[in-house]
Amino acid sequence: MHQLLVTGGAGFIGANFVRYLVEHTDYRIVVLDKLTYAGNEASLAGLPANRCSLVRGDIADAQLVDGLVAEADAIVHFAAESHNDNSLHSPEVFVQTNLVGTFVLLDAARRHGVRFHHVSTDEVYGDLDLHDPARFTEETPYNPSSPYSSTKAGSDLLVRAWVRSFGLQATISNCSNNYGPYQHVEKFIPRQITNLIDGVRPRLYGAGANVRDWIHVDDHSAAVLRILEAGRTGETYLIGANGEKNNLAVVRSILELMGRSADDFDHVADRPGHDLRYAIDSTKLRNELGWKPVFTEFEAGLEETVRWYRDNESWWRPLKAETEAKYAAAGH
Repeated sequence: MHQLLVTGGAGFIGANFVRYLVEHTDYRIVVLDKLTYAGNEASLAGLPANRCSLVRGDIADAQLVDGLVAEADAIVHFAAESHNDNSLHSPEVFVQTNLVGTFVLLDAARRHGVRFHHVSTDEVYGDLDLHDPARFTEETPYNPSSPYSSTKAGSDLLVRAWVRSFGLQATISNCSNNYGPYQHVEKFIPRQITNLIDGVRPRLYGAGANVRDWIHVDDHSAAVLRILEAGRTGETYLIGANGEKNNLAVVRSILELMGRSADDFDHVADRPGHDLRYAIDSTKLRNELGWKPVFTEFEAGLEETVRWYRDNESWWRPLKAETEAKYAAAGH
């Protein structure tokens, strides 16, 4: 492989993946990104022009996609509408991007014989009981609970169908919650960090008992690259770093890292359909492809993330006022 088409490469996980590729490979990368609120050209700033280029466009634009796929050796598909709260208010855009957009990419990959890796989420599996020792595996039945997770589940099934029906060389990965640099300030961890930088008390949904399985975005990038290069066609790999934390513990860790009392936060009403617990069993990925996370201690990765937001206010500051206004209008 020489040239990769990375969809959604100006978003949080996509931009970190592009940066990881520039640092660890010699691939040339073409980023296709619609640059909606979640995509930020500044997240790719400073990358060498001879290694990385940005095309602004929609993955549902069949003519544009066909031309880009024709020149690619592989596609890594990150692009998605991904915010659960937004999916409850405007589900139609999730259907268009996550389902129609994925179909357009798959069909172009089939026509041109291009390797395809689809990046998905553990939310397609629904949630687990807070006291259940089980974790999601590649065999867990899909049980999505929101317009976001249901459209991601549908996109996964499209990929599987293109493998079986058309022989597409494709793989899927489902990852747990990511954290790290360049994450939009609407998301849980950066919102708490930037609120504290601005002197605003963090807000916590409900009692904060909901559990997420956190992974540093660089570990996710390394796993995706490994699957792209060595994964078996038609296989799904779950990516996780054994980072289960409930939301209350995460908020308290952020407060303590930023020199505040661990109880200096406010509770707000829980959101509808809020999944209880996600937990990933990444045994298959570790044993079959030899991947393992670098950030094995969540608090160490979180401390680095806090430092990044302190040091890069110019990146997130333009996004902050609009995000908080939107939350205020929604009553959050």
